[in-house]
Amino acid sequence: MTSVNNINVFYPLDGASEEDKKILEPIEYILQSPIVQITNNLILAFNYWLKIPKDKAQEIIEITHMLYIADVILDDIQDNSDKRYGIAAAHSVYGIARTTSAAHCTLFSALKRMANLQHFEALKICIEMVLDAFKGQGIEIVWRDNFTCPSEEAYKNMIEKKISTFFHMCVKVMQQFSTCDKDFSSLTRTLGLYFQIRDDYCNLRSSDYTEEKGYSDDLTEGKFSLAIIHALHSKPEDNEIKNILRKRTKNIEMKRHCNKLLEECGSFEYTRKVLEELNAKARAEIDRLGGNPLLIKILDDSDQLGHKNTLLL
Repeated sequence: MTSVNNINVFYPLDGASEEDKKILEPIEYILQSPIVQITNNLILAFNYWLKIPKDKAQEIIEITHMLYIADVILDDIQDNSDKRYGIAAAHSVYGIARTTSAAHCTLFSALKRMANLQHFEALKICIEMVLDAFKGQGIEIVWRDNFTCPSEEAYKNMIEKKISTFFHMCVKVMQQFSTCDKDFSSLTRTLGLYFQIRDDYCNLRSSDYTEEKGYSDDLTEGKFSLAIIHALHSKPEDNEIKNILRKRTKNIEMKRHCNKLLEECGSFEYTRKVLEELNAKARAEIDRLGGNPLLIKILDDSDQLGHKNTLLL
């Protein structure tokens, strides 16, 4: 299969003009980093059940990757991130205006390619996914900028919009070209929750993430991850974690102190427990659906919590 980390995937199918190449330079820049995207592996794994033609699966992988890269670049701008995949974020190099333009061009090029599949329902599913992803990111920004700590349920609903819907879209689009009509929605929701909560946990705890995005970058962003939400709801009278999060500090010692507080109030332990439950639930769903060694391998590979994830949002 063609590598999706190739700028040619992002160019128009009828060829790229010099203008196209200039516009998409921020995309080409971010593709030089070692991107591994779990959605691509999930598409191949779900095809164990769906059995769509390889060329159709490759097209869906490429479209999904285009949507993912556009989302990542916009996410970095909205979160004011300095790094992505171990290199400077695209907007840090090319500026917000050029990077936003490249992301928007990529987003609509992906939708155009989906339309070229000549399946209205597939296009409709894709558009709904993009809208849900923007809504999920939007409410997360509202919480951050208004310093409003969500409930755990609201946090999980946000992940369902922002991440699970991405997985759900891939499967639903593939099903338009498959004879398999199994309901995978519970599994895709569980996988979305598992990988995003794991990602948030590793952002605070993993040395690999220090190289990828900087030490505990989510604290600098002011992000309400599950560990933070648990701590703030467990000890509402304790303002120390709140004050550190509100500062959006880049001070490593202050962030280390915050992580120590999260450990002391059991928030990391609670997050690990939630991840174990989600992992077990995903495995049970896979078994209920008839078994899938490719999906089991993805879960096996993700079991070591200190190792970097393949989904960084």
